[in-house]
Amino acid sequence: MAGLLANLRNTVLVSCVLALIIIAGYFSHYGSADAIFFQAVFRFLHVLFGIMWIGLLYYFNFVQIPQMAQIPAELKPAVSKYIAPAALFWFRWAALFTWVAGVILAMNRGYLVEAFTLGATEGFANVGHIFIGMGMWLATVMFINVWAFIWPNQKIALGLVEADADAKAKAGRTAMLFSRTNTLLSIPMLVTMTMSQTLFG
Repeated sequence: MAGLLANLRNTVLVSCVLALIIIAGYFSHYGSADAIFFQAVFRFLHVLFGIMWIGLLYYFNFVQIPQMAQIPAELKPAVSKYIAPAALFWFRWAALFTWVAGVILAMNRGYLVEAFTLGATEGFANVGHIFIGMGMWLATVMFINVWAFIWPNQKIALGLVEADADAKAKAGRTAMLFSRTNTLLSIPMLVTMTMSQTLFG
């Protein structure tokens, strides 16, 4: 068992196999690969990728950024050359897959347009679509921030793109501000996502 757990790839593969067995169990019990079954699958994927995305967002904002000022200068390259690029890889792709899975889920459930228009197509009569739409827009802004502002500026700040010291400092601050913006938006976004599903189904 220790050999399995010592290797992350093998641990994740076994975890995925166990998840697939459980999904097969749900399918066997449910008995149909219909729209409802695929809603369950895409909700699982949406939550899985979302945990990775928001978990890393919180790691950056609650752990890495505050601690960087206390790390001795000679140790900072360990973070900027190894830890941060790896974390940003998983962060940006988790953001993309969370957003895509969420859009597919909303399409599958038949409320994508209603939610993205905040219920305007229904005369604002469906409060559930207004609330889930608010969450979808918050998540969309956060997703755009990751790919259009955080990642491009982090590439400069971390030295993955050639730039002088002033440009690196400016890019680092810009990336931090957009990351903090996403942290600010994340809690209201999670409120709308979780409470909408519970109260409006």
